[in-house]
Amino acid sequence: MAPAGKVTGFHKEGNDWFCNAGLPSDITVVVDDINFHLHKFPLVSKCGKVAQICKESFEKTFTRALEEFPGGPNTFLIIVKFCYGMRAELTPRNIVNVYCAADYLEMTGEYGEDNLLSKSESFFHKNVLRNWKDCILALQSSDPIMPRAEKLQVVSKCLNALSVMVCTDPSLFGWPMMMYGSLQSPGGSILWNGINTGARIRSTESDWWFEDISYLSVGLFEKLIHTMETRGIRPENLVRAIMYYARKYLPGLGRWQSGQSGKTRTVASFSLTPAAVDQKVLLETIEKLLPEKKGKSFCRFLLGLLRVALILGVRQTCRESLERRIGMQLEMATLDALLIPTYSDSDTLYDTDCMERIVHHFMTSESRITSFSPSLDLETSPSSEPLRKVAKLMDNYIAEVASDVNLKPMKIRSLAEVLPESSRPLHDGLYRALDVYFKAHPWLSEREKEVLCNVIDYRRLSIDACAHASQNERLPLRVVLQVLFFEQMQLRTALAGCLHVLDTESATAGPVTVPTDMAGQIVQRDGWVTVVRENQVLKVDMENMRSRVGELEEEFGKIKQEMMRVTKSHSSLSSPSLVARKIGCKLLPRSLDAQPDTADTTGPTPRASVEQPRSSRHSRHRKSFSLF
Repeated sequence: MAPAGKVTGFHKEGNDWFCNAGLPSDITVVVDDINFHLHKFPLVSKCGKVAQICKESFEKTFTRALEEFPGGPNTFLIIVKFCYGMRAELTPRNIVNVYCAADYLEMTGEYGEDNLLSKSESFFHKNVLRNWKDCILALQSSDPIMPRAEKLQVVSKCLNALSVMVCTDPSLFGWPMMMYGSLQSPGGSILWNGINTGARIRSTESDWWFEDISYLSVGLFEKLIHTMETRGIRPENLVRAIMYYARKYLPGLGRWQSGQSGKTRTVASFSLTPAAVDQKVLLETIEKLLPEKKGKSFCRFLLGLLRVALILGVRQTCRESLERRIGMQLEMATLDALLIPTYSDSDTLYDTDCMERIVHHFMTSESRITSFSPSLDLETSPSSEPLRKVAKLMDNYIAEVASDVNLKPMKIRSLAEVLPESSRPLHDGLYRALDVYFKAHPWLSEREKEVLCNVIDYRRLSIDACAHASQNERLPLRVVLQVLFFEQMQLRTALAGCLHVLDTESATAGPVTVPTDMAGQIVQRDGWVTVVRENQVLKVDMENMRSRVGELEEEFGKIKQEMMRVTKSHSSLSSPSLVARKIGCKLLPRSLDAQPDTADTTGPTPRASVEQPRSSRHSRHRKSFSLF
C-alpha cells in the first residue's frame, strides 16, 4: 500500500501518469487513452465507484477504463490528487467538471468526511453563484458535459443566478465592468489615485451584459434567454441581446443594424474563448427566440437575418417564418434593406419572389403585432396609414429593380398588382417605375407596353406626371392619347369647379377674387390647384378680349352702313372725294406720274372709273375685318 501522505506528486511520461510514491501501482485507470498508474487504497477510500470495481475484480493488479468520464484526463488528475491527500485547486473554470466527476465516482460522505462531492458543491454555491464572471465561466465549461450538469442542476442554477444579476446593479456582485476601467476596486468602490473612496458606481447601462453572454454556446444562450424571459426581463433588452449575439457570429448582419455599434462592455480581468457555433443552427435558433414584436431597427435586423438565411440555405420553415415576421411590419422597412440579391440560379439580380411573398404576408396578416416601447432604440413608426406607406415603398422597389434587363414584364405587373388599388392615392410612383422599365427594355413591343400600362389609373396622375407622359416617346401612342384625354378631363373639372364658385360669389357680392384657400378646397389633387388659379387669370383676359372684339364689330357695322348710303344717293355723279368725305377719309392728291401718257387713249367710261375705286375700297374693308 502507498500512504497518501508520502506522495510528493505525479509525473507524466508520454500517455502515462505515474505517482512519485516509490511503490509499484496495483491499478491502472484509463481515461480517454491516458493511463494513470495508481494504487487501490487511496482511490477506494474516497471513490465508491472504484471500490465497487475493486470488489468485483479478483485480480491483484488490473486495468479499468472509465467511459465518458466528465472533464477528461485533466479533471481525473484533480480527483487523484485529492484522493492522495494533495491540494486540489478548485476554480470557476473547473468546478463544474470536478463536481460532475465527483458525482460520477460517487465521492460521497459515505466514503470519507468532507469528501470531494460536498466540497465542490459548497464551492459552487458559495463562490460561483454569487459572482457574475464565475457563473459565465462555469456555464461555458459545462457545455461538453451538459447531461450530467443538468442532472445536478448546475446549469439551471447558473442561469437563474445570471438572470437575477441582470436586474441588479452590476457593482454589487464581483469584479467591475471594463467600462469603468481602473477606477473601481474589486469590491465595487471608486478608486482615486489608488485610494478607496468608498463611493460606489451604479450602472445605468442596460446592455452591459450583452458581450459576456455572447461567449456562451448556442444551446446555453437559448436556455439563458428563456430563463430571463420567465424572470421578467424586458423584451426590448432580450431582443437587443439576441441581436448582439447574432451579429457576433453571423457575418454581414452588422450593416443591417444601424446605430447599434458602440464601445464593447464586458467584465474586467475576464478572458473568454468565443463559442464555436454552426451558423445554420444559430440562425434557426435565433429565429425561434425572437418575440412577436415590431420596430424600425427590429425590422431591419429581420431583413438582414433573411439575407443570411437565404445564403446559408436554412430550412423552409425558418425562411417562411422570417418572411412572415417582416410582412407583419413591412411599413417600417427601408428600400435598401428590401433589395435582397438573388442567391439561387435565377438570372435576375434581386429576389423579387421573396419580396412578393413578404407583401402577401402583409396583406393577409389579420392580427397586428404589438410594438416595442418608443422610448428605446427599437422605436415604432407613428404611421397611421401603413398600407399607403407600403404602396410607396413598393413603387420605389419596382423602380429600383426595373433596370434589371432579365426581369420579365409579367413579374413587373405581378409586383404592381400585389397591392389593392386603394393603396395608391396617386399613381405617379407606378408610372415612374414603368418608365424606368421601358427605358431599360427598349426591345419591348407596343402590345407588351400597353399590357403593363394597364396597371396605371390615368385619372390618378398628377399634373406633372401627365405633362411628362404626354411627351414620353417610350409610351405607346394609345397610352399617350389616354393620358391627354384624362388630362383634359381633369382640367375641365377643375376649371368648372373654380368658375362655379367664382360666378356664385359674383352674383351675391359683386366682382370678387376667389381666395387661395378656396381654390385649394375646390381641387385637392396635386398640381391641379395651380391650374385652377391660372385659369382664373385666363378668364379675366378672355372677358377683356371679348369686349374689345364687340367694339370692333360695332365700328365695322357703322362703316358698312355709311358706304351703302353713299352708293344709293350718288350712283352716277358722285366722285371718289365725296365718298371719302362722307366716311371721314381724306384722299391724297394724285401724282403726275399716275396720269395717263396720252389723252386720247381709249379708257373706261366715267361710270366705270367711279365704280372701280369704290369696289376696291369696299373689298379692302371687307378683307380687313374678316378676322373678326
